[in-house]
Amino acid sequence: MSVACPETALAAGDWAARRAAHRARAGALTAARLARTAAGRADPVEDFLFTYYPFRPAALARWSPGWGVDLEGEPPAGETWWEPAPGGRFRVAAAERDPKALVRVRFIRELCLAVAARPAYHGCFGLHEWAMVYRSAEARRHAAWPLRLGPDGTDAVVESMPVRCTHFDAFRFFTPEARPLNRASPDLAGRVDNEQPGCVHANMDLYKWAMKLGPLAPAELAADAFDLAADARRVDMRASPYDFRAAGLEPIAIETPEGRADYEREQRRLAAAAAPIRRRLIVACDRILAG
Repeated sequence: MSVACPETALAAGDWAARRAAHRARAGALTAARLARTAAGRADPVEDFLFTYYPFRPAALARWSPGWGVDLEGEPPAGETWWEPAPGGRFRVAAAERDPKALVRVRFIRELCLAVAARPAYHGCFGLHEWAMVYRSAEARRHAAWPLRLGPDGTDAVVESMPVRCTHFDAFRFFTPEARPLNRASPDLAGRVDNEQPGCVHANMDLYKWAMKLGPLAPAELAADAFDLAADARRVDMRASPYDFRAAGLEPIAIETPEGRADYEREQRRLAAAAAPIRRRLIVACDRILAG
């Protein structure tokens, strides 16, 4: 884990070691995706992290200490996000902190602060994935994978429990028949007002926000957020209506009391892991905005 508050200067040996460690870690995190791409194969679980979140493996491998840190020595060849700093050092270029970037930073900070201050809700039980195939099983996104309970059984689960999804990017994929069942109507403009820290997708999205900060935020923060997103994605798919046992994922049977208890435990675990990453994003945003 990277430190929450970055240094103001790093010696050449220190930043070179951090850069090498980060690049090795990013390589390990993305190796399976690169191998599948080369072989023309797909994975219904992990590929989501590279398609829904449109960041290439090379972008995750990019290293920066974040805004406001001077580095001794020479910048690595071929990297364009540096500029000279006093004393023969270099730093993240001021051009990276342009007006457009600052708009993103302010939004990310506002969203993270709002989510962190809000009480967590743990009663959704991952029904968003079920609502995405409700009464439209033939149009399911993972058509090559069976529904664990079949179309009728899947519909019955949606109808048997309250649907309360607070995440716009999940809700927008609900089938037309499922949308009126949701107790909320989250929209793009209302993310700051709707998202909450118990939401698996909101915690997964920390990876997106870290990457959108680019070299203005420490690269280790993005890697930690990716690790969390991968963990959350596996939980999300285990609790989905699909049968992913052939992909090595044991179902969380949310249609049973035991499965709902299991899901809530996983939801709470992910929320606890997300909280410090969200705080570090806020620290990074504050540092950027302070100039």
